[in-house]
Amino acid sequence: MEDLASVDWSRAQFALTAIYHFLFVPLTLGLSFIIAIMESLYVRSGNEEWKRITRFWMTLFGINFAIGVATGLIMEFEFGTNWANYSWFVGDIFGAPLAVEGILAFFLEATFFAVMFFGWDRVSKGFHLLSTWLVAIGSNLSAFWILVANGWMQYPVGMRFNPESVRNEMLSFFDVALSPVAISKFLHTVASGYVISSLFVVGISAWFILRNRDFIMAKKSLVVGASFGLITSLFLALTGDESAYQVAQKQPMKLAAMEGIYQGEHRAGIIAFGILDPSKKIGDTKSPFLFDLEIPYALSLLGHRDIDAFVPGIDDLVLGNEAKGIAPASERIARGKEALSALKSFQEAKKEGDFARMNQSKALLEANIKDLGYGYLSSPEATVPPVALTFYSFHVMVALGSWFIVLFLVVLYLSMANEIERFRKWLWLALWSIPLGYVAAEAGWIVAEVGRQPWAIQDLMPVGIAATNLASVNVKISFFMFAILFTILLIAEIKIMLKQIRLGFEGGRHV
Repeated sequence: MEDLASVDWSRAQFALTAIYHFLFVPLTLGLSFIIAIMESLYVRSGNEEWKRITRFWMTLFGINFAIGVATGLIMEFEFGTNWANYSWFVGDIFGAPLAVEGILAFFLEATFFAVMFFGWDRVSKGFHLLSTWLVAIGSNLSAFWILVANGWMQYPVGMRFNPESVRNEMLSFFDVALSPVAISKFLHTVASGYVISSLFVVGISAWFILRNRDFIMAKKSLVVGASFGLITSLFLALTGDESAYQVAQKQPMKLAAMEGIYQGEHRAGIIAFGILDPSKKIGDTKSPFLFDLEIPYALSLLGHRDIDAFVPGIDDLVLGNEAKGIAPASERIARGKEALSALKSFQEAKKEGDFARMNQSKALLEANIKDLGYGYLSSPEATVPPVALTFYSFHVMVALGSWFIVLFLVVLYLSMANEIERFRKWLWLALWSIPLGYVAAEAGWIVAEVGRQPWAIQDLMPVGIAATNLASVNVKISFFMFAILFTILLIAEIKIMLKQIRLGFEGGRHV
């Protein structure tokens, strides 16, 4: 029980850190590009208003950037402190993209950040603009390498397992870096950051217009933010489609949880809205929904690019479906236990110098290596993630993403028609949509991470095995310490930002 408590607290601590960290990251990803666009307009036009606009948003960017770095560093250290078994098992692979991120991307970002923030009137306009664009590119390159590492956890490729060291070793860096899961995850995640940043710019600009302050500069910011937001929200929808396709191909259990599917079917539909029946059990004949609205055939089309395709449900993946060639989870657990037994036999034979037994055990291990992680699971039902949390998080994310497209489209149209100040309700909607962007992004991460439970590495290592063997009291203490620290940092950022926003666009002159 102590071990289980330690794992749960380690999981909670990492979730806490990731959730807080991702409150800061999206604004860095998107606002850096919006600032670069605004400064480009200044350099091209020579209009000093664009310079003041750029400085205002750059000040808010700098506040967010500094606090985001602090939470990100803590998260990386947690891999060594709370997830030592994971770090040992796949550190050679997982560490590579993180090392590239630190050496190249973060270095690029940090170097030119100083020029961007302090270089006004000290370097030429062209070099300052170049520095701003390089900060934006560096920020997004950092995200790329981090998401490559996360994508590998979802779809481990480009490696082999070495039974002598009990570690996974990289065979192809390019297979890891260019994995279709990693690429789709990167595009979808950064697109969500762009949308959040657009909501931030549009919402704050709307506040200025509502208060009739800095009207011209606020309206120019609004147009840039809404234009960037409309383009990136449409791109977000496209990358979401590709991300769902990759989930359907590589993580069918996650897809089943996302859509609340228990009984697989051909021509499966997407649940546009539904309320799950909490009494639904694996293998029973009850409907999983108390109420649902379905878009017919859409899931087969989006998940497999074929309207007639079969989409497996939770029952198929747990209990098996012989007609569709889906083995029951119990068989995968049996093969996993055989792999673990072969690994143990290999280690014993190695100590004894029994090369024949080593080769025999290695062959048996390699035949079952793809199901190695299943050997640690206690039952077939353990392969199922929390369905309700995954389902509702996914549908909240999709619903809010659809709303953002409508919001940007209407706000941009009204702005271009020079009538936005007359439609105060839309300005208030823009302002109050800022937190909704963060809700959607956090819901997306819940889908990605909760939806792949129980796996730290898909099919290879459950979360319970990945954790460090620590006393739960130690993890509890650090959990509450981080919770207090992160909350203080978040409150500090909000207070500093609100103070800077109240100063207005002219308040940015000190930058």
